[in-house]
Amino acid sequence: MGRLENRVAIVTGASRGIGAATAEAFAREGASVVINTIADDRMDAMASEVVARITAAGGAAIKVVADITVPAQVDEMVVRAQSAFGDVDVLVANAAYSRRTAWTEISIEQWDQTMAVNLRGTFLCAKAVHPGMLKKARGSIITVSSVTVELGMAGSLAYVASKAGIIGLTRALAREVGHDGIRVNSVMPGAIRTEFEVELETASEDQLARQMAERQSLPQRGYAKDLAGTFVYLASDDSAFVTGQVIAVDGGWIHH
Repeated sequence: MGRLENRVAIVTGASRGIGAATAEAFAREGASVVINTIADDRMDAMASEVVARITAAGGAAIKVVADITVPAQVDEMVVRAQSAFGDVDVLVANAAYSRRTAWTEISIEQWDQTMAVNLRGTFLCAKAVHPGMLKKARGSIITVSSVTVELGMAGSLAYVASKAGIIGLTRALAREVGHDGIRVNSVMPGAIRTEFEVELETASEDQLARQMAERQSLPQRGYAKDLAGTFVYLASDDSAFVTGQVIAVDGGWIHH
C-alpha cells in the first residue's frame, strides 16, 4: 500500500518538469492521476508520454487538455477526473506562465496572462475540486510559489508578483476550508533544472551550477525529482496536521 492508495489527484502543467515528476511520484504511491496539459502539440505529446510511463509501471493515469484560465475547461477537467477515478482528493496547481521582460516593457496583455495562469488558474482549480473534497471531508490543495518571491528577480516582475499572490491565496484559503477537513499548502521551489530553465538559456549549466553552489547551503543543482517527495508528503496523511504553510525546497538558498 502506497501513501496515496485510493486517492485521486489532478496535477496541472504536468507535461514535463516539476508537474511530471510529481505526477509520477503520486502514481508510484498508489494515486490515480490526471495529467493536465494545454492545447499545444509538443506539450500534448509530452503529457501522453507521462501517462504512458505511469501506466507501463502499473499505475493509473489519464491526460486532460484544459486551459486553467477558462472556468468551463477547469470544470470539465474535474468532471473527467470524476468519471475516470472518482472525486478528487489532491490538487497540485503547478501550471505557470513566465516570460522575461524588463518591467517597463511589460504589456497589459502579458501582465494579465501571467496573472490569469498563475493566480486565477490556481483559484479556479481549487474552487472546482472543492465540492468533491467537501463530500469526503478531506483533501489537499498544493499550490506552487517561487523562491523569487523572497529574493526578487529583475526581468520577472509580473511572475514574481503572481507567485507572491499565490502565497496569500494559500494562507487565506487554508483558513476558509480548514473546517471542511481540507488542507492548503504551498511548495516554493528554488533554482530547479527543468526543461523550461534550459529553454531560457540565461547562462550555461556550468555557470548556473557554480552560482547555485555559492548561494545554496547544499552545493548542488536541484532537479524536478528533488521536489516530488515534498508534494507526496503534503498530499498524504503524513502531513495531516499541516496547513497554511509555505515549504521552500531550494537547497537552503533562503532560510526561514
